[in-house]
Amino acid sequence: MNKRTIVIGTRQSQLALTQTGHVIDALKAICEANGLPYDFEIKKIVTKGDRILDVTLSKVGGKGLFVKEIEQAMLDGEIDLAVHSMKDMPSELPEGLVNGAVPKREDPRDALISRGLTLDQLPQGAKVGTSSLRRSSQLAAYRPDLVLEPLRGNIDSRLRKLDTEGFDAIILAAAGLFRMGWEDRITSYLPVEISLPAVGQGALGIECRESDEEVRHLLSLYNDPRTALTVAAERKFLGVLGGSCQVPIGGHAVLNDPVKDVTQTDSAGEINLTGMVGTPDGRVILKETMSGNDPVLLGEAVANKLIARGADKILAAAAEE
Repeated sequence: MNKRTIVIGTRQSQLALTQTGHVIDALKAICEANGLPYDFEIKKIVTKGDRILDVTLSKVGGKGLFVKEIEQAMLDGEIDLAVHSMKDMPSELPEGLVNGAVPKREDPRDALISRGLTLDQLPQGAKVGTSSLRRSSQLAAYRPDLVLEPLRGNIDSRLRKLDTEGFDAIILAAAGLFRMGWEDRITSYLPVEISLPAVGQGALGIECRESDEEVRHLLSLYNDPRTALTVAAERKFLGVLGGSCQVPIGGHAVLNDPVKDVTQTDSAGEINLTGMVGTPDGRVILKETMSGNDPVLLGEAVANKLIARGADKILAAAAEE
């Protein structure tokens, strides 16, 4: 039998290539266990977000900065699937593309990297770097004395800037550090009560063509139903708000039954979802936590509750800027 070579598109950063390597290893193991005749090949693709490194994400544009070129390559048949960090993916996918799998989630929290000091121990006026309005908004609310400055670049270059550009600390997603094997660089984790993670943070999205039944079947064997459920609630929350990089938005869902074996996505038990919308300066932070069994209805409910409290005005103000 001739083996099909499945071409995987990815950004060319060290983290993206490492994540893609982990995915290929997992898919190879699935193929071996199930007698599936596939080989895998990587195609590196440069995205708009990779090309523009001297401007904060909020000023470059909305969601999709790191995925649009990859999605176009998939629609054009140049690649068969793509490995994305879920937090980079827009809530709505282009027609013809689907999320074929959401593998088991890594730690979703934000991590502080410093020279040994935790967030509470940083001195007054400490210089902290972050690439995210969501993080800077919540940090400004918790520690208004901090000097928060934009920090762009790949994960390795951002770590170097801690030493070369006078930062007292920087904030990164813990998941990326774990996937790179650099978790020893983490000084402390930011509690979700202080820094609610981005929607989908710590999760990967494995995107493919809706019409590619072979790849969709393979990815169904890789999907983690528990992660898929919680991410679905978060992404619906984001979709209702229509959020982008210009507005601080966070969303974090957990299942209440951590030991339950979930095999069907419609019988998983209760999901807890916390959503946050804030102003960039951190003066207004709106949060709501709700529970439910249906991730779509839950995401809608949390978003609508925040809208009723004034999140729509924050979103509208950002759109006018």
